[in-house]
Amino acid sequence: MFWLCFTIFLLACLSAGSTGGLFPPGKWYESLDKPPWTPPNWLFPVAWTSLYLLMAAAGARVAVSDGNAVAMALWSLQIALNGLWTPVFFGLKRLRLGLIVLIGLWLSVALTLVALWEVDWIAGLMFVPYLVWVSVAGALNYSVWQRNPNAGAES
Repeated sequence: MFWLCFTIFLLACLSAGSTGGLFPPGKWYESLDKPPWTPPNWLFPVAWTSLYLLMAAAGARVAVSDGNAVAMALWSLQIALNGLWTPVFFGLKRLRLGLIVLIGLWLSVALTLVALWEVDWIAGLMFVPYLVWVSVAGALNYSVWQRNPNAGAES
């Protein structure tokens, strides 16, 4: 049962991640002023692949456990917000709105981590790298928005 759940959660992660292929960063993002601590482009697919595997495993561990309702609801919310950010930031080129989505994503990831931890501490621990990465992404989104106040669809 674990492997069936893992596959379902991984498909949800890959669906959210597929928005990166639908809305790639492209020349617009390359032209933006970014902070010197911006991760290199090659790191993003490596990080997201690792995170999606951890997220799917955490979800599967808790899905087969009792008392998982809140954790599963929050897992669903965070993956929905995860899939929303890329179309907002790269598709619509809405830097400020992207930050708002990212704040919601950060909160939902933090709450999911806590809810997972309450059911299975290993599953909660698997969400720690995700929360760290979303924190970096939030700081990057904020910095890019501040450095490029007239970029994108919102002026």
